[in-house]
Amino acid sequence: MTAPALDAHVVVRRDGFVLDAAITAEPGEIVALMGPSGAGKSSALAVISGLLPVSDGRVSVGGEVVSSATVQLPPQRRGVVLLGQDPHLFPHLSARDNVAFGIRVSGVGGRAAARVERRARSERWLELVGLAGRGHRRPAELSGGQQQRVALARALATEPRVLLLDEPFTALDPATRGDIRAMLAARLPAAGVTTVMVTHDVVDAAALAARLIVLEHGRVTQDGSVREVLAAPASDFAATLAGVNRVPGRVAAEVWSAGGLRLPAVGLADGDAVALIPPSAVQLLLEAGEDGAGDAAASDVSWTWTSPVLRLEATATGARLRAADPDIVCDVPITAIADGALAAGDPVRLRLDPSAVRFAKG
Repeated sequence: MTAPALDAHVVVRRDGFVLDAAITAEPGEIVALMGPSGAGKSSALAVISGLLPVSDGRVSVGGEVVSSATVQLPPQRRGVVLLGQDPHLFPHLSARDNVAFGIRVSGVGGRAAARVERRARSERWLELVGLAGRGHRRPAELSGGQQQRVALARALATEPRVLLLDEPFTALDPATRGDIRAMLAARLPAAGVTTVMVTHDVVDAAALAARLIVLEHGRVTQDGSVREVLAAPASDFAATLAGVNRVPGRVAAEVWSAGGLRLPAVGLADGDAVALIPPSAVQLLLEAGEDGAGDAAASDVSWTWTSPVLRLEATATGARLRAADPDIVCDVPITAIADGALAAGDPVRLRLDPSAVRFAKG
């Protein structure tokens, strides 16, 4: 049986925070690692790369233990490359020579590989990342996106066993970010390199990764295919990634309830259950005549209810209202908050489209 390309049980204890997470990846697999700020994502990559020692646990790369309580291989001997937001290019070297430096220190092609061979290999990688004809330029002559491409070419040219990407797109503008993402989607599978990518953007995960690991408070809260995690988020953070409300409730006699909201739950057993509700399925009732429309005929079911407002905030396309009972977010017109007619604590009447609701285990 082939060993995983990466098999890590990362344990780090410091300043009252404990990171205890299992992160694995098969050969050639791309895994996205997501979580709120402070969850331990960058610390996990630092341990895997060798920049941070483990307090316990161990890290194996291709079946070889590279980090444990008794083993601590230096970063250059792990076959692991970490690429972060800063490309860390040598400013006095050309793009070609920056890539060639990585090839030389990694020993790819043999330590005695001729300089001309390294330069030729560098030019090939620069061409693969979309920088053909720019190898002579120094970093100061390149845009931020181009510098990141050089850094990626240098990383892939070293033929790493595992590539770690720590939010490498954060400093880039949206258009450049999209270009780099598309380039990675083509180049990483072609290179066959195992990749773990930390990102805050679910589009990165959906576009590049086969698996998504959610890390919260130093623990893995969900691990599965990107589709599985987004279809059935196991935490509020994962639900935010999926763009849905995750509302815990309880089923009794095929009726699910949470706060003032009661929905039909035909076929669900009694007990805890979570409703997954898109914000677009919740409507703020502004007109008096709207209130009764759409109510269910059954007296024990009601998808129109009253709740106090937790907060209101403007968005790029309008406004968003967060209700308290139950805790649920809905999109509202900007005019609903622009004139100050609504404020935190005000009661509002809401209506839900029950056909948009999905249920998951509590």
